[in-house]
This record gives sequence, structure tokens and C-alpha cells, in this order.
Amino acid sequence: MKYLFVINPVAGKGNKQQGIIDSVNRYFADRQDFEIYLTSAAGDARKKAKAAAESGEEVTIFACGGEGTVFEVLNGIVGYENVRLGVIPCGSANDFLKYFKDSAPFSDITEQIEGTAVPADIIKANDYYCLNGCSVGMDAVVARDMSIFKGWRGVSGSMAYKLAVVKTFFGKIGVNINLSVDNGIPVKKDCLFAVIANAPYYGGGYKSAPDADPFDGQLDFTSVKTISKLKVPKFLSLYENGLHGKLDYCTLSRCESMEFTADEPVPVNLDGEIIESKHMRFSLISGGIRFNLPRSVYQNVKKSLKVFDFT
Repeated sequence: MKYLFVINPVAGKGNKQQGIIDSVNRYFADRQDFEIYLTSAAGDARKKAKAAAESGEEVTIFACGGEGTVFEVLNGIVGYENVRLGVIPCGSANDFLKYFKDSAPFSDITEQIEGTAVPADIIKANDYYCLNGCSVGMDAVVARDMSIFKGWRGVSGSMAYKLAVVKTFFGKIGVNINLSVDNGIPVKKDCLFAVIANAPYYGGGYKSAPDADPFDGQLDFTSVKTISKLKVPKFLSLYENGLHGKLDYCTLSRCESMEFTADEPVPVNLDGEIIESKHMRFSLISGGIRFNLPRSVYQNVKKSLKVFDFT
């Protein structure tokens, strides 16, 4: 097994990367089966991960950064059975790891190397792949605008999200789309936003899909009708804590696919990466990636996993 650490040096304002490099070098002091790779431009992580996957060698690739780094690495390795994906958090949010309650072991190199790979679900979004979740509507606009505030001194991921929400208030907050779930008949929707989720949290800690589980072979779908701007602050206070399901303008369900079309391109959030499209299809790939769980995390959650280990 080879271990590749793909490190984004600017993720999360660059505060954790040197500590990771030092820890890796200490752990592998007497070994040669590892590599540290620092990205320098968009797309670097994907290219490096794909090259490692194409070698055919058994390899665990650790995405050391935020959601963007994980997104790139994932899109470089899907379909390669010789690869395990690990995540070492360096970003401002790292929302996928919030599913595990305690993310500290993901920053421990020994825990990671001595971890266990388990099948995790992923989302296919047209030609992209996502680990955490996707959205369209106000939520995607907010995710796009978060990048404006993430670089501000003292601004956390959750604060960047809230500042982006305030900015969004000055424009149209909803989106008109034709939406279908599990290949059903498309229905015209005026949505504040629609979310397809593999894990509960995104946007710096908003609990959009309280019951989402990346190991259960299902996706969670959240749809919110467009409401007046005056109602949005109250909604967001409930949404942040996963309590929005009781609102009559919110729909929470489980599914294997969601698809939408729009008359003009609209912002779409793919694990924090923003594209614009008139049409997107999101579908489940059950057990689509071998995900590395740190040793203690695996011991704590293995009884609740709805999947079996890879052999």
C-alpha cells in the first residue's frame, strides 16, 4: 500500500498544513511508501489523484484541504478499485466529517494510517461526483458568494455562509425549476432551494438533511418553497439545527435520484464547487468509493454501519 497526501497549501487560510507535513514525515521517517504533494493551481489535486489511481498500485489518497480538495480528488479516482479515499481536514468547514461528531481522529496521522476502508455512497451529478451534497437555488448562490468572505481575517466557514446570506437578500432569492424525484413526472417548483444530500451538514454547519447517512444506500432530499424574505431569518435558525422538517413549506424525503431543468442556467452547488446549468441529474452510486475511517472512528461506528468492510 502506498500513501499519497494531496495537500492544498491555502485551504483554511493555510494554518494546519505544515503540522500535517511534519506529522507525516515523522510517521514515515524510516519508510519510503508515501508521497506528499502540494497543489499549486485548480485541478492539480484531480490530476495527481487520477495519475496515482491509473498506476494500478494499491494506494490511499488523503485529500488534505477543504471540500474543494476532496471534490477534486474524488473526481480523479471514482471507478478505480485500487484506491482508498481519506480526508484530513484543513478547510474552513469540512462539513462531511461532521457526520462523525468527533472529527479529531481525522487529523491524526497514526489513526488514519491504521484505519479501515469501508464502502461509502457518493452522488453522481451529470459528469461530476460528490461526497457530501448538492443544491440549487438560493443555497447555491450563497455557496458561490461564500468565497468572497472566506478570505476575510477572523471569518469562519459558518460566518462566511451567514454573510453570503445577507448579500443574497439584495437579489432574487428563489429559482423556478422543473423538478422530479426518482424519475417521477417533473413538477414546476418555485424553490427557495432544493438539496440532495449524502450527509447531514453543509454550508459551514447547516443541518440540511438531519437523517442523511453516507453508508445507507440512499440519498436525502430537502425541498423548500420560496418564502418572503421576512421569513428567511426564522427559517435559517431552524434550518441550521435541522429542525426545518416541521415547517409546512419544507419537504424532506429519501430517494435515489433527483433531476431538474430550468429555462436559463442557474447556480448549482456541488460539494461547495459552483457551476451553472439548465439541467442536472443527481443519482446515487451506492458504495461508490472506499472511504478510509481512522482507527478509533471505525471502532466507534462499525456496529451502526449499514455496509460491510471491503476485503
